[in-house]
This record gives sequence, C-alpha cells and structure tokens, in this order.
Amino acid sequence: MNKIKSLSESAFLKLLFAFLTLAFLIAAVCMPDRADMFNGLWRIMSGTQKISTNYFALGGYAATFLNMGLVALICTGLYCLPGARANNVSTLAFILTLGFGSWGINVLNVWPTFLGVALYAVVKKEKLATLVNAMLFSTGIAPIISELLFRYPAAQYVGFNWIGLGLAMVVGLAIGFFLPAGLAHSPKVHKGFDLYSAALPIGMTAFFLQAILYKTMGVALPAAPGAETLQVASRLTVNIFCGSLFGLCVVFAFLLGCKPKDYWNLLKDPALVTNFSSTYGNATFLMNLGVYGLAILLYYNLVDATFNGILFGIIFCMVATCNSGSHPGNVWPIMLGYVVSSFVFGWLSKLTGGAFAGAINAQAICVGLCYANGLSPIADKYGWQYGFAASIMHYVLVTSVPTLHGGFCLYNGGFTAALICLILVPELERFFKTKEERTEKRLAAKK
Repeated sequence: MNKIKSLSESAFLKLLFAFLTLAFLIAAVCMPDRADMFNGLWRIMSGTQKISTNYFALGGYAATFLNMGLVALICTGLYCLPGARANNVSTLAFILTLGFGSWGINVLNVWPTFLGVALYAVVKKEKLATLVNAMLFSTGIAPIISELLFRYPAAQYVGFNWIGLGLAMVVGLAIGFFLPAGLAHSPKVHKGFDLYSAALPIGMTAFFLQAILYKTMGVALPAAPGAETLQVASRLTVNIFCGSLFGLCVVFAFLLGCKPKDYWNLLKDPALVTNFSSTYGNATFLMNLGVYGLAILLYYNLVDATFNGILFGIIFCMVATCNSGSHPGNVWPIMLGYVVSSFVFGWLSKLTGGAFAGAINAQAICVGLCYANGLSPIADKYGWQYGFAASIMHYVLVTSVPTLHGGFCLYNGGFTAALICLILVPELERFFKTKEERTEKRLAAKK
C-alpha cells in the first residue's frame, strides 16, 4: 500500500484503469450466461449500434461485461505507450469509453477512428502517446462506423461487405484525423462550462455526416432498436457490480490515507477545480470516484429506472467526470432540476392534452441526466440555483437533439450541454455575478 501511496498521478491513474479492466473481465466469467459469452460478443461486434442499443439484449450479460473489459484493456494498453501520461482528461476519456462499451462501442468499431488519429500523428509529426485521449474521444461516433459497415445505404441489416468496410475506413480516418483540432478549440466555445468538451466536435461531425450520408443523398435514416429490447435488464446485476466496485474505491481511498475532512474540503471548495487528483491527491480523488458513483447508483434506484445495458453504461459515463470537476455537492442541483422538470412538464402536458414521454425514469431522461452533470461547473461558479436552471434547459432540449445527428452521436447529452452553454453562459456573464464576486461584495459591505 505504501508503494501505491507514493505513485505519481499518472501512474496511479494507469493502475486504476487496469483495476477497472480486471473488474469487468472477472465479472464476465461470473455471469450466469457465460457459456454464450463469445457468441454474444460476436453479436455485439457484428450488429448495428444506433443509439440506444441495449447490449444486455443484443449479446447477453456476460458478453456485455466481456466487451467492456476488452475495450478497457485496449484503452489501458494505449495509455501504456512510451511517453503516454494519464491525467484528469484521461480519466474522463477512459471511463466514458468504458461506459459506452455496454451500448454503442465495441472492440471492432473503435479502430477506424483510432487509425485516423494515428494518421494525424504521422502527418503532424506528433507522438501518438500524446494523442491517446483524442483516440478515445473519437469513439463517440462509433455507431456510424457500425452503420456503414453493416447496412448503409440499406434500411435493413446486410452484414460484412467490402463497400461498407471501405466507407467505414474512409469516414473513420477522416473523423480521427480532424478531431484533434476540434478538441483543442471546443473549450473556447463553451468556456469550460461543459465537462464533456469532446461532445461538441463529435456532435457537429455526426450532424455533418448525417446530412451528407442521409439527408442530402435522400437515404432514409435506419430505425433504432425496438423499444422491447430496452426491457432486457437486471437491477440485481447492476447494483451488485456497481455497489461492490464503488464501495471498494471508498475502502481503498481510506487505506491510502484519505480522511473524511480531506473529502469534505473537496466538496466545499469554493473554487472551480478541474483536476481533483492533482489538486487534492490520489486518495481523495478515489474517494470522490467511490462516493459519487454510489450517489449516482442510489439516484437511479430511487427514480425506479430500468437497469438495462444502457443505464449500466451511463452510470460510468456520468461518473467519468469525477476527476474533472463533478461531485455530489455540485451535481445535486442538476438532479433536482431534472426531477422538478419532469413533474412540471408532465403536469403541463396534461393541461395541453399532450402525450408526455419525459417521466423522470424514462430511458431518454435517465440518459439525459447523465450528461447534464457536465454542466456542474455552472453550479460551482455561479451557485446551485444557476446549475438548477441549466439542468431544466438541458431537460427540455436533450430529447430533441438526436434529430440533428440521426442517433449516431454517443455524446448526445454532452452535445446538448454545449448548446446550453452557448445560450446561457453569455447571459450569466453579462447579468449575474459569480459566487466569488458576491462574496467579495458582501465582505466589502461589512467594512
């Protein structure tokens, strides 16, 4: 344990990635349907992935865990390249990609965009080890790679074919090649208020590709998986695995020396902190990973969500920001905003005679909340009430945004958060004071 305590931030995070990888691989062989694990993995790899595809239904439980473990293993291997360093952004990229391993990313559809980033490294004469984060973020558009591989331009599944392979490679190479520039520019657009920063260039790329490949060409968008597939779920499986994993993180954090007051300092810090592991230390960051993960799990249990592969994945997609600025103290206003919005708009829908589909435990709303948590910097900088307002805006828009990208952007909610920032942040900067400015004003008034 002393050796782990003395690890640098980068080495500690790489060890964490290896631990998560091992946890999923072990869980795969513990699932009751493990006899069908490899057949299920093949179904996941060879199927279309338009959101929302429930891997519990497509491949089974063991295959889903195996796919997530193998995706994590690939990502961990990339961070072990000579010269690769892991930081808070790497934590976001790794856990986010891991989370999508249960509903959109698989060990086959990641490679075209990976190769695109590698091509960028060759052309720009940059070390590939410095671009690992970009490689992982490029997988946010993985569903369109599978779509091109297996059924474009047909509406029905075709299977492996040379034309599809060529299209997938060309599109994947182009996405990966141009993405690093978009990633560098994105924070300037939302000014750091969307923790899912990669969602903006990925979302715009999906929007552009949907327009070219479908709308402009007159090709009909393929249908998403049937609603009945979303009902294949297991509350017990998800709760046991996530509860055990996040619980172990809390235990290990205590063993590494994290004290309750250390974590309390993180929760009440008035500053906008975007790198917990370097600011508070590895142990305190690990405590946040565990506590925040358990809080997310508790929330989805309280709202009676359907614990299918998609919900299983978004628990990790949401906890992915645990090293970049999110914690229970600044995310509760986001959760509250979603809950209040659900009741208010449900009531308004009854008054207008509408067909309300935004219940707080509806699939799309559960997924939407996951990425609304990326707006937590607004609550951190301006106060909980502004995070609450941003959450309501996100609730209103998140189910409409898939129309733009055709259901091919896994970062749909993060893309929505970026749009909220474009609308809300200029008004906050013009008309409202930050928490720090309000504190300074109060102190000045007392003098």
